[in-house]
Amino acid sequence: MMDRTQKLQSIRPLIASAKILPNMSDDERFQNQTLRPIIKLQNDLLLASYQNYIHKMKNSFYELKLEKRMVYIANSIQKDVKFRNSLKGMIIGQFTVEEYEIYIKNSSALNKRMMNMVIKRIQDQIQFFEKYELVQ
Repeated sequence: MMDRTQKLQSIRPLIASAKILPNMSDDERFQNQTLRPIIKLQNDLLLASYQNYIHKMKNSFYELKLEKRMVYIANSIQKDVKFRNSLKGMIIGQFTVEEYEIYIKNSSALNKRMMNMVIKRIQDQIQFFEKYELVQ
């Protein structure tokens, strides 16, 4: 029977561009081995969560031009501590115990990497939110 670690790792997508090189920093290695696959796996949940955030903020997102929407995404994730912690939980909850032990040694730097990756992923898929704008 598979244990939790094996099950979690078995459902993560493989990311060919996430190279692991010998001269990489520990944080970069963790980013490529753990964070990238988990964030990709959680993509639909992250988008749904951001859609809910837009709705909770009275849809003011839809009143903005594209450039301002990009800034809005970054600011909302960086400055809304409650929302940011929710996003972090969606990712950290997919860590193995071993990954969590690595994470807690340098959580501040890894949180920064994690949130920058989430911001970029949501910004890169900004068109996802346009279909909801039409329904509003």
